[in-house]
Amino acid sequence: MNTVTFWLVAVLALIVFASLVPKAVRVIRSYIRFRGKRLVTCPETQRPAAVEVDAARAALSASAGLEHLELQRCSRWPERAGCGQECLQQIELAPEGCLVRTIVTQWYAGKACALCGHIIQEVDWLGHKPALLDPERKTVYWDAIPAEKLPDVFATHAPVCWDCHIAETLLREHPEVVTVRSPKWFP
Repeated sequence: MNTVTFWLVAVLALIVFASLVPKAVRVIRSYIRFRGKRLVTCPETQRPAAVEVDAARAALSASAGLEHLELQRCSRWPERAGCGQECLQQIELAPEGCLVRTIVTQWYAGKACALCGHIIQEVDWLGHKPALLDPERKTVYWDAIPAEKLPDVFATHAPVCWDCHIAETLLREHPEVVTVRSPKWFP
C-alpha cells in the first residue's frame, strides 16, 4: 500500500469514526437515562406502580434520533400487561424524578436516625445503606420492600442509620452474643 492510499484510508476511517461518535454518545446517554426501577402513578388505579423501561430499546431508538419508550416490567403485570402504558408520560417528563433511587435519596436526606439521632448524611448505594424502623420497632432495609409500597411505608416507618440497623438485627437474631450496656451519658 502506498503512502497516499494509506492516508486516504486513514482520513476516511477518521471521518466515519467522527460521524459515529455523536450517535454512540446519544445511545449511551439514552440507556443511562432510562435504566433503573421507577415509581409512577398508575393512570388506571391512581396508585403507585413500580416499572422499568426497556432501556436497551430506548437506546436503539435514540440511535435513529427518536425517543421511543416502552415498559419492560411493571408491578401490575401480568394481570394488566395489555395496558396502554400511559404512565410513560410521567417518565418522559421527569426521568430522574421518578427513579426509585432518587425518591429514596430525597426521603432520607437530612433525616435523623430514629434510634441514635445521628443525621443520615447520604445514601451509600454500594455499601452501608440506611434502613427503616417499622411500627413494631423492627428494622428492615428499604430495598426489601416492593418499590410500589415505598410511599405507604415511608409514611409509617422511621429512618434508621446503617449502624443501628446492624446492631438491632444482631440483637434480634443473636441475642446470646450481645451484651447491652447503657452508656453514662444516656439517662
